[in-house]
Amino acid sequence: MSQTLIFASLILGEASRMMERRRISAVRTSLIVLAYFAFISLGLPDGLLGVGWPFMAATFDVPTASVGCLLVAATTGYLASSVAAGFLLSRVGVGWLLAASTAATSLALAGYALAPGLWFLVPCALLGGFGGGAIDAGLNAYAAANFNARHMNWMHACFGLGVAVGPLIMTSVLSGGSPWRLGYAVVAAAQLCLAVSFAGKARSWGRAPVPVHETPQRGRDTLRLPVVWLGVAAFGVYVAVEAGAGLWAFLLLTEGRGSSDAVAGVCVSGYWAMLFLGRVVQGAVADRVGVSRVIAGCLAGMAAGAFLVALPGPGWLAAAGLGLLGFAAAPVFPLLTLTTADRVGAAHADRAIGLQTAVAGLGGALVPTAIGVLLARAGVNILGSTLFALALLLLLLYRVSLRLAAVPAGAGRPDGAVAAAGWSVAAGVTVDGVATGPPDSSGAAARPAGPPAGISDRIGPVPGREVPVADPGDGAGSTP
Repeated sequence: MSQTLIFASLILGEASRMMERRRISAVRTSLIVLAYFAFISLGLPDGLLGVGWPFMAATFDVPTASVGCLLVAATTGYLASSVAAGFLLSRVGVGWLLAASTAATSLALAGYALAPGLWFLVPCALLGGFGGGAIDAGLNAYAAANFNARHMNWMHACFGLGVAVGPLIMTSVLSGGSPWRLGYAVVAAAQLCLAVSFAGKARSWGRAPVPVHETPQRGRDTLRLPVVWLGVAAFGVYVAVEAGAGLWAFLLLTEGRGSSDAVAGVCVSGYWAMLFLGRVVQGAVADRVGVSRVIAGCLAGMAAGAFLVALPGPGWLAAAGLGLLGFAAAPVFPLLTLTTADRVGAAHADRAIGLQTAVAGLGGALVPTAIGVLLARAGVNILGSTLFALALLLLLLYRVSLRLAAVPAGAGRPDGAVAAAGWSVAAGVTVDGVATGPPDSSGAAARPAGPPAGISDRIGPVPGREVPVADPGDGAGSTP
């Protein structure tokens, strides 16, 4: 009789653990999907403005160049919130930060739809940039601690999808005879739904706790680290290459290489398509061959692509270089973000990612403009040499940052410790191979209590970072 009771209790216990694992898996999947949709939403407003601005300018009777006022306001808000997000994550939690930021973006887009004039659009652009920067930095910081390379790359690929879908939404609205305001109203409603979803899952996201082996650091300590500023500079240079190539390639192909407008347009579209495709494909590759190898190979590929663009020759040679440059550059931003903690230490990672995101936006705005001035003075064929020099600088910054890295590769994202706290959704829930205690009064999960018996629920495999789990037979750690 006693043996039957013991056997029954074992069966019930295993069934309970299986149900709990399925519930955690469902929560985890929903958060990944939300992250994807959030990055799609980041790209939508850019596409709306690109198609809708000529009609908006006509409505408000302002010059076409007035769009610069909106771009400056949006960039200002984006930079401010990107920096602030890294310092706010540990206080308010990523879930509530994303909910508030998405709600702010929805409000800004609704303001666009209802704006009586340009004067009203400027503060809306500022608010939209503020919300977008917080979403970008907040999700990047969270994903760097909890996602594997595949999900990190696919999340960034979703941004490109959003940029592509935005023009389609506005074009459909205008083609149907509706005013441009409807396009903004549609996206504002979608953003509001996303904000509600973030708020509903706010506790599931958890906070961004410092791992058990790290000491909490002040913001000034992060700012004093040379490796942080090397990483910040690397992000600025990377986005300068990506944006500079996309902005000026058409001019190079038409005026410098004699390509027709149609051919040059297809080549530029192909460049952006390779960025999207590269993130989809190389996200899975990085999980198999290792993140550091993919980063090193892609940085070399960027330099090789820029070198092909710099070579004098026919248009197809420059187009091939652009394609290689786009495909190689695709995973660099997400993978550099993913490995930030490996370079600066987990205690500094959130703030560093916020700074990186801010300077990336600044580099994407200022450096391509400077390249345009250079092209006007030295000729369009100098574009390839400029991109090649920037690609070499990026490679140098990355190599130096590795030498100054605060921790060995992989140590910044300890075996599931950060991810465990991030995925805690209830008292006693086991996530990513670590048992967490009950949430505190603020909703944050307690410090991880240790690995459970035979369970490892990492979001995805991270090469070389197996999660040790306890063997129910002798209590010793083993690797599943």
